[in-house]
Amino acid sequence: MSVAAVKNLATVIRNAMIPILLAAQAVLFPTPVQARDQAAKEYLQCVPFARQISGIQIYGDAHLWWDKADGRYQRGSDPVEGAVLSLPGHGSMRLGHIAVVQKIVDDRNILISHANWSPINGRRGQIERRVAARDVSKKGDWSRVRIYYAPIGKLGTTAFPVNGFIYPKAAKKGPKRHWAAAKSQPQARASDQRQLAHSRTDKPQEPTESVDLIGDLLDRLGS
Repeated sequence: MSVAAVKNLATVIRNAMIPILLAAQAVLFPTPVQARDQAAKEYLQCVPFARQISGIQIYGDAHLWWDKADGRYQRGSDPVEGAVLSLPGHGSMRLGHIAVVQKIVDDRNILISHANWSPINGRRGQIERRVAARDVSKKGDWSRVRIYYAPIGKLGTTAFPVNGFIYPKAAKKGPKRHWAAAKSQPQARASDQRQLAHSRTDKPQEPTESVDLIGDLLDRLGS
């Protein structure tokens, strides 16, 4: 066999082996990029989670939601089940935050569900369902809240400013709908009282909501 034929054969064998070696490397020695991709799949931001469970179709960072809701959704200062609690940027939380009201317990206490608030088991981007949020404003107008924080197992110490609540039905032209204040419940159910007392959080969950690739892109672009 000539030298040229040997070289050609070696080239063919090498080219055939490259895909096999790359596949083996990917399995045995995942690259940092692959590790970051895997972490991203396990990380859920507050915006897509709130949009999914509230049905409010607003995109962009959380601090933009309040202004973007103007003219599209009713807004107010009264908590309503299914409404989105909107927090502006505050301190290190420069992008704001949103959560969905799950239950009105009394005039000053609600239960919310949200994502990417508390680090749980050392990981951010986790879902917390039906955890406590309390109105700590002087006037009782829900202008400041404290929210359950998992690392300390109770309400956090920071009183966050509140934009208000975005209600889940799109605004219609004509007279604005009046959202009555949620009726207080003098004696909340024992289960809710226990929930507020201990402010439990669910175990970390993998996101089960449907993937919204276009929505995720719009959130990243801040459109």
